[in-house]
Amino acid sequence: MASAQVTGSTVDRVRADGPAERCGRARDWAEIQERMLVPLYQDVYRRLEVGPATSLLGVGCRSGLALLLAEGRGAQVAGVEWDEELRELAAARGLQVAPGGSLARSAHPVPRPAHSLVTVFERTPTPALVAWSAQRTLPGGLLVLAGRGPAERCESTAVLEVAHRHAPPEDPQHLALEPLLLAAGLRPSATGRAVCPFAYPGLDSAVRGLLATGLFDRAEQQAGAALVAKELEEALHPFLRPDGSVRMVDEFHWAAGAGATRD
Repeated sequence: MASAQVTGSTVDRVRADGPAERCGRARDWAEIQERMLVPLYQDVYRRLEVGPATSLLGVGCRSGLALLLAEGRGAQVAGVEWDEELRELAAARGLQVAPGGSLARSAHPVPRPAHSLVTVFERTPTPALVAWSAQRTLPGGLLVLAGRGPAERCESTAVLEVAHRHAPPEDPQHLALEPLLLAAGLRPSATGRAVCPFAYPGLDSAVRGLLATGLFDRAEQQAGAALVAKELEEALHPFLRPDGSVRMVDEFHWAAGAGATRD
């Protein structure tokens, strides 16, 4: 009977396995969650005319779907990712993704020293990360930052409250992206917004996908993985559809900043 519980829902597996349940998070990101941000990637690439003339570096590229989409438009792509399991998944997709290392380190971890476009899609764009990324742009190149939109435009706000209840966020959830670009010495040159449907075939898939974002990691450390998974499952019930699928819609904002050109 115990084994039946372990092969049940995510909540059952977390309760049975504890920290070991985290081992599949990278694959859950790649197989469940990553595709939810495709409208964001596509909007940026369309607006900035990403193509064969583009050399793109994805900072915090995770398992690399955004890089694959840019590569499909003819761009030369490379990535930087801090998580080893995610880097391995990106490498399995044929992508060149280097470890991130320390933000204080000045050496660039990938062979190409600078790029015409640098994107920060999946990591929270802190001032240190923005400054580090800005240094990887060519003169006149662009740095793109992205973040979740205002709470009233994101249906996942109520679900994210599970994480905030146990571990209040260190950074504001709706980031003002343009000031971050200005602080890094970049001139804001373009902005946009994209509607991203978060659609899952079932409740268990939704829990696994959302846990893979990393947004609940601090809450799990504070309250335990089993409790966070249980509360997350409960918070998702209002978004259940009659066929058992789960759907929420969030809005993401992005802003591009241009570096100075050489005389």
